[in-house]
Amino acid sequence: MGASPYFTDAARAQAATTVQAIESRTAAEVVIAVNARSGHYRHTDYLVGFGVSLAALVAMLYLPQEFPLETFPVGVALAFVAGVLVLQLVPGVRRRLTASALLDEAVRTTARAAFVDQGITRTTGRTGILVFVSLYERRVEVVTDLGVDPAALGEEWTRALAGVASAVAGSKDPAPFFQALLALTPPLERVLPRSPDDVNELPDAPLHVS
Repeated sequence: MGASPYFTDAARAQAATTVQAIESRTAAEVVIAVNARSGHYRHTDYLVGFGVSLAALVAMLYLPQEFPLETFPVGVALAFVAGVLVLQLVPGVRRRLTASALLDEAVRTTARAAFVDQGITRTTGRTGILVFVSLYERRVEVVTDLGVDPAALGEEWTRALAGVASAVAGSKDPAPFFQALLALTPPLERVLPRSPDDVNELPDAPLHVS
C-alpha cells in the first residue's frame, strides 16, 4: 500500500490545497486522513481455505484414481493453505469476497477512532470534519463534529458525499477524489460561512493513519 498514489508528495500537496480551498470559504475545519487498510478480514481467508479444502476432499473421494488413505489429511491441509495464500497474494479477490457490510463497518469504526485520536473534536466551534480514506476497502467515511449538522446541510451535502465516495471507489488516482471533495464547499459555506476572524486550528496536510 505504500506505493499508493495517495502517499506521494504531489498528492499530499494537492490534499492541502483542497483543504485550504474549502476552509477559505467556510468555518469548517477539514482534515483528510489516509489509511492503508481498516480491517484484516482473515475470516474470508479461512472460509475460502475451507471451501478449497472441502473441494479437494470431494475430489479425492470421487475421482476415478484412488488415493492412499494417509494422503487425505495432508491433501486437505495443503488445499486449505493454498486457498488462504491465494487471497493473501491477490487482495482484490478477498475484497470482492468479503461482505460489503463488513467492509463498511471496519472503515466506519476506524474512522471514528481516528476522529478522536487525531484531536479533531478540539476545535473552538466543534466544526471539525474528518474525511477518512481507506485504500484497501476503496471507501471513504466522513465524520463530523457536533457543530456540523448534516440535516441542515441538506441534500446538497448528501449528493456531495456520494460523489466523494464514488471517486474513491472508482479510481486509485487521488485526483478525482480531491475534485469531488470541493463539492462539499457550497453546503458548508451556506450553513457555516467563514468569519473574518477565523483561525486555522487543524493541519491542512493529510494524515497517514496506521
